[in-house]
Amino acid sequence: MSAISLHAKPSADYDQKVAAAQSLLREAGELYQPLTQASSLGVEDMVITHLLHSLGVKSEVFVLQTGKLHAQTLDLLGTVQRQYGSQRAIRIYEPDAKAAQTFEATNGKDAMYQSIALRKQCCDIRKMQPLAQALEGKRAWITGLRKEQSDARAAIHAIEDSSEKIKINALHDWTLGDVWHYVKSHNVPYNPLHDQFYPSIGCEPCTRAVTLGEDFRSGRWWWENEAAKECGLHVTA
Repeated sequence: MSAISLHAKPSADYDQKVAAAQSLLREAGELYQPLTQASSLGVEDMVITHLLHSLGVKSEVFVLQTGKLHAQTLDLLGTVQRQYGSQRAIRIYEPDAKAAQTFEATNGKDAMYQSIALRKQCCDIRKMQPLAQALEGKRAWITGLRKEQSDARAAIHAIEDSSEKIKINALHDWTLGDVWHYVKSHNVPYNPLHDQFYPSIGCEPCTRAVTLGEDFRSGRWWWENEAAKECGLHVTA
């Protein structure tokens, strides 16, 4: 069963949510330049990239190529570059090669399983430092965060201005059914891992499929307790 057939069930106010997201992205494009989208190439981010493109919003899209992504994710990155790259800047940011190699040489390829501290150090090298480069000089960034994704994200707002960069959560109130209905309606490409019960996809060593009844992000860092399960990209002080 595909993720579309399983999840594409829009909420009653789906049309209003799409209109609100479109309005928010248009406003962001006008008010917050330079603007960029942080794309993990997950289904929410694919929807946002499609919205930006269809609306003609002036915004880059960036991807953190951590060096640990699934082959399917890299294939999708190629699709995004072919589909949007001629009309929209698709920026790829990678970790410092020497830092990544030194970390693995010192701690081993499975260091992330040994302790939360080592896992977060890996995330810092492969995600946080490249993220800082991606956001340098930007006024605001767009994310695919949704309230429904986890308890830690339940309190997010459409626009958050609590840090140096304004964060635009264009799909903050969308349900999973809304997201997949949009994908179905607009033929948006997506990662085939979603069809294999991966609702949230990160680095290959830190992502697994989920089972019936588990929450959306239970397949991320599944060996850790719930309170620790963020890489740092969307943690607020």
